[in-house]
Amino acid sequence: MIALLQRVSRSAVRVDGETVARIGTGLTILLGVVKGDEKGDVDRLVRKIPYLRIFPDEKGRMDRSLVEIGGSALVVSQFTLAADLRRGRRPSFDAAMPPDPARELYEEFCRRLAEHVPVERGIFGAMMEVEILNDGPVTLILDSRKL
Repeated sequence: MIALLQRVSRSAVRVDGETVARIGTGLTILLGVVKGDEKGDVDRLVRKIPYLRIFPDEKGRMDRSLVEIGGSALVVSQFTLAADLRRGRRPSFDAAMPPDPARELYEEFCRRLAEHVPVERGIFGAMMEVEILNDGPVTLILDSRKL
């Protein structure tokens, strides 16, 4: 599983012009599910993400977690994180998990993360407009296989 985290002042998802999810201060998490991912990958990400010390303390240092600041997460499925760009100019998405099992792991990730922080979601498989006001900017990439 690949999670691209963006620390945000606010974030929203629109589908067909309608806002379906919105958060204030927190994290927008673009989540890519790749072939071979399983619930253990969900476990590793959920143990790490809510407690990453990437929010500023009173001195402006990154020393607070999403849990500590009372922030929220907006989780958006993002199969394009599985892109292979080594050959040619058109990305290959062969490494992306097929939609049905990917949806199950995406839903499991959202459920488990919601045990720690408030979670909003995009719509799995939909064409979405994602509005992100990146704070910092702070952007991190986590690969569950490297945690």
